[in-house]
Amino acid sequence: MKLVVGLGNPGDDYINTRHNTGFYLLDLYLESKGLTHYKSKFNGEYIVARVNNEKVIFLKPLSFMNLSGEVVRKFVDFYKIDVDDVFIIHDDLDLPIGSFKLKATGRSGGHNGLKNIEENLNTKNYKRLKVGISHVDKEDTVDYVLGKFTKGEQEIMERLSIIVGNVLDDYFAMDFDTLMNKYNRKIG
Repeated sequence: MKLVVGLGNPGDDYINTRHNTGFYLLDLYLESKGLTHYKSKFNGEYIVARVNNEKVIFLKPLSFMNLSGEVVRKFVDFYKIDVDDVFIIHDDLDLPIGSFKLKATGRSGGHNGLKNIEENLNTKNYKRLKVGISHVDKEDTVDYVLGKFTKGEQEIMERLSIIVGNVLDDYFAMDFDTLMNKYNRKIG
């Protein structure tokens, strides 16, 4: 069983904000598969599906970003999911908008959602898809990540969602090293 988690903040105020990239991309992926009816449990919205004969839980934690790990932990424990089968989709300030990077392990890089996941899972060794949202040094980080995408950024994210859909499809069909080799490339 796999757990695919899109990170974001709940509520209308956060729709189309940069920090909700994980929610946004997960929603678009599920919509493309005709999966739109979320259920609620453990302060999260989730959809269970079978992909390549394996049960997969798609999760959006609703505890706000800084407490995402608490929700992830509850799903991991309840469904007895191995941490090796946890895959997190999140925004990343250090990558240019429209780019992404797959990682099998790593540090939080100051991302509070990832910090909380690491604390709750007691490891940094979980798979992730880092999605670039860039950063403007002149602007406060909190204001920037909680700010809405510009029209141009939104168009870039819509195009990127197609590639992310391919990444997720391949995630269910190949080992993670092969997936990284296929999709990770030099940025810049």
